[in-house]
Formats: sequence, structure tokens, C-alpha cells
Amino acid sequence: MGDLSQALATINAVLWNETWILIIAGTGVMFTVWSGFLQYRALTHGPKVVRGVYDDPNDPGAINHFQALSAALSGTVGLGNIGGVALAIMLGGPGAIFWMWIVGLLGMSIKFVEVTLSMLYRNTDDPDNPHGGPMWVAGRALKKIKPELGWLGTALAFLFSFCVMVSSGTGGNMFQAWNVADITNEYFGVAGWITGVILTLIVGVVLIGGIKRIGRVTGTLVPAMVLIYVIAGFYVLFANIGQVPDMLKLIVVSAFAPTEATGAFVGGTVASAFLFGMKRAVFSNEAGQGSSAIAHAAAKTDEPVREGLVGGMEPFIDTIVVCTFTALIILSTGIWNRAPDVAFDTLPEPVQTESGWQYPDTSLPAGEWQDQEALLMIVNAGENAATGQNVHRIGAIVTDTGSGFIAKWQSLDTDQRPQIVGGGFYQDHVGATLTAKAFDSV
Repeated sequence: MGDLSQALATINAVLWNETWILIIAGTGVMFTVWSGFLQYRALTHGPKVVRGVYDDPNDPGAINHFQALSAALSGTVGLGNIGGVALAIMLGGPGAIFWMWIVGLLGMSIKFVEVTLSMLYRNTDDPDNPHGGPMWVAGRALKKIKPELGWLGTALAFLFSFCVMVSSGTGGNMFQAWNVADITNEYFGVAGWITGVILTLIVGVVLIGGIKRIGRVTGTLVPAMVLIYVIAGFYVLFANIGQVPDMLKLIVVSAFAPTEATGAFVGGTVASAFLFGMKRAVFSNEAGQGSSAIAHAAAKTDEPVREGLVGGMEPFIDTIVVCTFTALIILSTGIWNRAPDVAFDTLPEPVQTESGWQYPDTSLPAGEWQDQEALLMIVNAGENAATGQNVHRIGAIVTDTGSGFIAKWQSLDTDQRPQIVGGGFYQDHVGATLTAKAFDSV
């Protein structure tokens, strides 16, 4: 397991290298300027297309514009803008949200281009069941531009198809399922594998019905879940309305200045806010990934640019609207920098070992603990390279001994003796679970 984790970490370091993130952002800038700032047209003309103002029943396609938009959003809403925003704040600080906004706006132009190209080169041999996506663009466009490059287009098409299957199965569906399983286990004690089996069966039934069933199901579920989330979000924000202006200011200020450590938050630099905000935004709205273009290729239209404008609306809905709601909910409730959940009776003393400073196991007080539950405590020690400050997180796993629960702390490799901050420790709420706890606090 350790070797697998190391291999995945190595791959992650390459794929999520800041160079690639900057390339994607730069591409967004280029497409924005080249298109004459199409963000405006996507938000003004796009809704008319979605409402069916320009629909023609004789156009090729299997689903309408609204269903295509919903199908594409079903893979992003919830994936990065509920769980991902929580991760961005905890790792990069409130300033990460500002950079998510920037990438969201730039992502609108990227989505427009990739969806438009997908529509231009889609296969409509069967008008009622068209196929498209970046693989068709690569396979057809290069051959059309220069016939000798046909082999390269075919190779790129196969490469993209393989990569998008891996990405959808791991970074997409697994992350979605993990968030659902984590929350279900936290609130109802249902084992993660049971949640996984149930989700697999439900998704399987939908997929068997093809793109038309996918369009009908997502066309019903996605608007409903976004509406419910926004209404619930408004309730939380109204309950903390006095905090909202300060939180908006904090987001902007923290994007250009370091954020001090406080409570459960270990602090963040401008660089960490920038990088984690960029990464979470790209992961959230999938701009440049090409997956949503596959869903849009089934839309019933003969005008590629119209569907491109519909695709351009996605990052705005996903990142600018839903991500902002999530961020303000987490920040205004104070769940991100809360005080310790449990206080130590007596502060434990660390012992220096070969692997670093090691805290002894902690006997946990009576409570609703679960075996393998994650905990954390905040300590002051040597410099933390990730934040530029001297504050660190030390994780622990709850273990059931049969007679009670104990916390087994990880070691910390640092050149200074760690000192516990706050006199206690925290339940380690990750991703969507942190957002859920923010809702619970109202």
C-alpha cells in the first residue's frame, strides 16, 4: 500500500505541477481575448439557447441543450465545489477562493472552445445518436488539416479516450463516491463499501439507458440539487449575515497576503492560496479536460457555437456560484478555524525518534468515536515549507482497543521540539464533511 501511495503521489506531482496549471490559465486568457470576452455572451445569449428559443426538431442530436448542460454539470457540481472548496480553504486559506474565481472566469472560454470544436467534428451518421468529444476532434481535424497527420490524430484520440476513462473512474467518480461515503459514515455510521455498492447499482441502471436516460435523469436531479443547496446556503448565510462582508474582504486580502494560523487552520502563503485555488478550480469545473464536451456532443442542434455558449456557462454555475456559496458558508460559520473539539487533560510530551517527534497514544474520553476515524492536532515547531510558518498538523487514527478508544498519533519530522497549540485536538473533517459540519453549526 505504501508503494502504491508513493507511485500515486509521484504521478500527482507531475499532473498537478504548477506549470500545467499556469498553462491552462494562460490558455484561458488567450481564448478570452481571442473570442472577444465571450463570457459576456455566454451569460446573456447562453440562457436563451438553454431555454430552447432556437430549437429545431429536425436538428441532429439525442438530448436538448438543458439536458446536455445538466449532464455535464452532474460531473462537476458536488465534486469540487463542495468537497474541493473545503480542501482549498484548509490547504491554501481563504485567498484560494479568489483564484478559483479567476480560473472559473477563464474556464468559461476554454469550455466554449472545447465544446464548439466537439460539435464541429462530431459523428452524426446516426442523427438520433451522435458521438463527439476531443477524441473525434483529434481524429478528424488533424486529418482534415493535413492528411499525413491522420495517424497522429488517431493516436491522440486513443490516448485521450484512455486518459478520460481513467480520470472519470478515479478523479471523478471515486472522489464523488468518497465524499458521499464519508458523509454517510459520519452521520449514519454506514460502512463506506455499502455506500459504494448502492451508488454503483444506481449509476449502472442510469448508464444502461444510454445518453437519453442520462439526460433525463440529470435534467431532473441537477437543477433540484443545485436549487436545494443554494436555498440551504442562503439560510446559513442569513444566519451569519454580519460575517459575510468581512469574509468577502478576507478572501480578496488573503489572495495577496499570507494568512496567519488560527484554530484548526495552519496558515497559508500567497503561493499556497494561488496554487491550491487554481488546482481546485480546474478540478472543479473540468475546464480543459474535455469530458463535458462528450456530453454536449449529443445535444440536438446544428449550430456548434450555440452549444459552445451553453458549455461556457458551466464554470460560472459551478465555480462562481456554487463554490462561492460553499466558501462563504465555511468561512462565515468559523468551522475552518474552530477551537479544539476536545481538550487534553494533561498536555502530552513528544519523544524524539528516528522518524521524528512522536506523541504517545491518547486515551479518548467517552463519546461517539469510530474505529479508524481521523483526528488532528496543531503544533508549533520548525518551519512548515508548505505555509512558510512554524505551524504544523499532526494526524491520528482512532483505534478501538476493546476497552475504549485511543488516538495513535503520526510522527512529525522537524528540527524543533513541537509544542501543542490550543491545548486540545480536532476531528479531522475533510472535503464535503467539513462543509456538512458548517451547515450543522447553524
